[in-house]
Amino acid sequence: MEERKDYSEYAVVMKGITKRFPGVLANDHVDLFVRNGEIHAIVGENGAGKTTLMNQLYGLLHPDEGKIYIRGKEVKIRGPGDAIRLGIGMVHQHFMLVKTLTVAENVVLGSETKKGFLFDLREARRRVKELSEMYGLYVDVDAKIEDISVGMQQRVEILKTLYRGAEILILDEPTAVLTPQETEELFEIMRKLKESGKTIIFISHKLNEVMEITDNITVMRLGKVTGRLKTSQTNPKEIARLMVGRDVLLRVEKKPREPGKEVLRVEELWVKDNRGLDAVKGVSFTVREGEILGVAGVAGNGQTELVEAITGLRKIESGKVYILGRDVTNYTPKLLREMGLVHIPEDRQKHGLILQFYGYYNAILGKHYKSPFCYEGVLNLKNIMDHAKKIYEMFDVRPRDPKIPAGNLSGGNQQKLILAREMSSNPKFALFAQPTRGLDIGAIEYIHKNILKLRDMGVGILLISMELEEIFSLSDRIIVMYEGEIMGELKPEETNFEEVGLLMAGHTLQEVRSGVV
Repeated sequence: MEERKDYSEYAVVMKGITKRFPGVLANDHVDLFVRNGEIHAIVGENGAGKTTLMNQLYGLLHPDEGKIYIRGKEVKIRGPGDAIRLGIGMVHQHFMLVKTLTVAENVVLGSETKKGFLFDLREARRRVKELSEMYGLYVDVDAKIEDISVGMQQRVEILKTLYRGAEILILDEPTAVLTPQETEELFEIMRKLKESGKTIIFISHKLNEVMEITDNITVMRLGKVTGRLKTSQTNPKEIARLMVGRDVLLRVEKKPREPGKEVLRVEELWVKDNRGLDAVKGVSFTVREGEILGVAGVAGNGQTELVEAITGLRKIESGKVYILGRDVTNYTPKLLREMGLVHIPEDRQKHGLILQFYGYYNAILGKHYKSPFCYEGVLNLKNIMDHAKKIYEMFDVRPRDPKIPAGNLSGGNQQKLILAREMSSNPKFALFAQPTRGLDIGAIEYIHKNILKLRDMGVGILLISMELEEIFSLSDRIIVMYEGEIMGELKPEETNFEEVGLLMAGHTLQEVRSGVV
């Protein structure tokens, strides 16, 4: 029988939590100890079991084994309603807001103040305003969600939890869609919440942020806890080692290189989005051989439409695209591939792979109609299988069996399969869109090494990423996009996160450098 301990100094204790899904042990006897009034990080690779553990604390899942204690008392959390009554609030990675309602209406939704039988909007506005001022979560209570920034929407989500009386806040990857300035503002809010006695559990894969904002860290790998660390007594290298089980290069070495001739030229490009609105507005830039041009920006500022226009997936309204000096405006993806363009798409499952197909078919997509894989319309399965085995080996795709459908591979191995296929095509120009989105630290290291390998072979690369660490680590030049326009071009060694963050928020380089902002 488990010895009963006094857990009163802890806001949350989870003891021996075990959660099984078919074929997967997601949490394997996990112990978590979160002290009252601290900011506690839970870190680990994808599939380590972090979100599964927190979903059990919030009542979205139920443990198969184990006990949960809140402020020293054992509790049963049957659903989010129980969690909210216990003072637990969760801000999910993907916000749960009604876009057509105002900030105040979203905050009180489900817990509305009433005057008789009617919703009392004036009282709701007053209470939300009071709460926002108390914690420094400044918002316009009358603004509609669809009209405010992503950073502001996140404040609304936090206000929602506080309005319902949360003392323990779970923030799941809260900085994934924020600019550096919005991240800094979020950290200020977290510090204020901590000062007021709130307890915060912070799920993240960004180790520099974990080091900056947290008091203690729990590290998970493959469903188990591999380390409990005091933030002030550790470093990113040690955390990464506990996450991955080996030493990891957190920043790849980039050798200086003199770029060659121009491989891509984009001139005055205008492109519309799916609603028929201008998403790319008169954009111009070039990429040369052996050079990486990084495109920084918060999601939804025209980067997706820019990529689709260059790769032939979206119509160009006006302007020109040249590859290797040839006008390829509105060419089909097939013609562009024939010219040596390769594309690692931002949505690997929708545009990079056919998930129901075996790995060996996915390994030849885009060249499936050519020799040696096809002759007079008939596929040569032996050549296809030999090629797949070779690139699986070269790019460390696991498991090593190309007969497994692509949909059964992990996200990191799906990305490696796409990278293997595209890099073995003898590319002249490569376009990487969010190449490490959702990947863990070991896979990120591997992808970064291969991107630099392509650059060192003389391939011109356009890199679109929301991860500023990635942009700074890999790029030779950086352009920043905001609402479909380029706000400035910089060299990574001559700028910093703060400057790029201001451009990402819509300021021009001229304004930033002249001190106007």
